[in-house]
Amino acid sequence: MIPVQKTDVAIKQMKYLTTIRVSIILRPAIVTMLLLIPIMILGQQAEGTQEEDKFTWTDIQELGIRGKGWMDDPLLYNRLPAKAESKVRDDVWDLSHHTSGFYVQFKTSATSIKGHWKLTNKNLAFPHMAATGVSGLDLYVKMEDGTWRWLGMGKPDSIESTFMLVEGISEASREYLLYLPLYNGIEFVKIGVSPAFKVEPVPSDKGKPIVFYGTSITQGGCASRPGMCSTAILGRRLNQEIINLGFSGNGRMEPEVAELLAELDPLVYFIDCLPNLMPDDVAERVEPFVNILRAAHPETPIVLAEGITYNNAFLVESNAIENAHSSQALRKAYENLLNQGTRHLYYQIAEGQLGFDGEGTVDGVHPTDLGFYWQAGVYQLTLENIIKGIINE
Repeated sequence: MIPVQKTDVAIKQMKYLTTIRVSIILRPAIVTMLLLIPIMILGQQAEGTQEEDKFTWTDIQELGIRGKGWMDDPLLYNRLPAKAESKVRDDVWDLSHHTSGFYVQFKTSATSIKGHWKLTNKNLAFPHMAATGVSGLDLYVKMEDGTWRWLGMGKPDSIESTFMLVEGISEASREYLLYLPLYNGIEFVKIGVSPAFKVEPVPSDKGKPIVFYGTSITQGGCASRPGMCSTAILGRRLNQEIINLGFSGNGRMEPEVAELLAELDPLVYFIDCLPNLMPDDVAERVEPFVNILRAAHPETPIVLAEGITYNNAFLVESNAIENAHSSQALRKAYENLLNQGTRHLYYQIAEGQLGFDGEGTVDGVHPTDLGFYWQAGVYQLTLENIIKGIINE
């Protein structure tokens, strides 16, 4: 039995020594592998950088910003001109830095399109509104029948983002719309395509725009992406440039704003401020506001809109009463203006703007995409009738 025990011990010792030898032999290889890992990672990063280098970038300034009222103003990405800073309240001025309603139209044959943009505000989202709507980009493509269809969007992940808007499409010359953020400002936006392709501007049709002035709803709260606010939907449906001068919580029909709007020369003024006005404000401000616009533009159609009704007003009596009193005050102002001889004045009722199923808002006030869809449909009928009347005159 003893020789067997010695043999067992000897075998164990041999296994142990073999393990040591293998470890000694493998250790340099392991070290080499560990040293190679950072190199491999760096290689991947370098490869990613090379991938970025495969795109050529066009600043949207080269394409022409649309949806902007004061085109020659030095503040390229501001909805109000520089001189407005000394005229309007601070809240209105601050909100004018948001690029709601701004877009570019371009043409390319590229099979992939990237967006690279830098925001002015690091707060990308709101508790009740997605970052894609507040701070994102939104891409549409023109179809063969002339209609526009959604194609891709840019998700913001920081104050400066690069995102593949669309890839894997066939090579063909197409027209695109790229909408800018609804509730954030921008320092720059660039469109990236493969060096084999070009990004070219699309000439403007030079027609007069429609000017919307209003509240957070007009500005686009709470659309999930910039192309889903009502003014963007209307622009595509009517094939019409629209200037969005919605100021969240601050569509108050102040004379200083009216004087600024009077500097523009639109096809139609659409005034949608009632959600930001109490009945006394309506009685005090609506008529002077319209008179300022009418003095500058005697023939331009002006629409006074009741805006939306609270989605829960069917059961919350206080909201129903507020809607009723505000609408009554606006209707009286409208009738007073007509009695004063004001021509080309139109009235937009609130009923049906958010649909009839109660699903049209995020919080009873601000529309979902569905709500904006319904609202655009109601406003479209009004605007089409007005435009038809202008053409027939």
